[in-house]
Amino acid sequence: MDVYLITGASRGMGRAMAIKLAAAGRELILNGRDEVALKEVCREVEENGTKATSVVADLKSVGGVEKILGEVAGKPVKVLINNAGMTVVKPLEQITLADWEETFAVNVTAPFLLTQKLLPSMPSGGAVVNILSIAARQGFPQWSSYCMSKFALEGFSQSIREELRSRSIRVINVYPSATQTALWDAVPGEWPKDKMLPAAEVAEAVDFALSRPPSVLVENINIGNINGTL
Repeated sequence: MDVYLITGASRGMGRAMAIKLAAAGRELILNGRDEVALKEVCREVEENGTKATSVVADLKSVGGVEKILGEVAGKPVKVLINNAGMTVVKPLEQITLADWEETFAVNVTAPFLLTQKLLPSMPSGGAVVNILSIAARQGFPQWSSYCMSKFALEGFSQSIREELRSRSIRVINVYPSATQTALWDAVPGEWPKDKMLPAAEVAEAVDFALSRPPSVLVENINIGNINGTL
């Protein structure tokens, strides 16, 4: 049975990917912070004949990462999807050290640790999927801590991609533009969700990349709404 691990799976893009990737012969290990929402996603996944395991853990701490690894223990993960993310939108002078460190912990340290610890047992033909953002390639005012973390994950991803080619493990980077998720509810200002990318489209793109033959690597996926960057 192929094991897929998806972080940040209780809502938004993570939920959409869990539902899209559910299939017979797979086990999905789904991480999130909202226990109720995560159980609902597991229920939807299991309706498609897929075994689902929920792991409620906050990736701001190493302990949260270790909880996921404890659940995975003994199960070689074929596909790791680093999707969980944290956003702080503030002018530079208002960003606290806690804001900075927590953003880095969720967006960079957690993917690093999960990738590092799971790779030794990942089979040939496996994949690491990193859900980045257009903010991994372009800076935006008041998004400096978020952009910093995505730029860092971009560099990490590019480097390990070269390390893993000889093992036939693919590293797939996805760069969505503004996506219709609950993230925007906590961001100051008015954001036109009708001009944002549906989360299901990100899931479709990930599914396409993973469905290619093991010798075919779709390295970078840029995906957004036809209206352009908000």
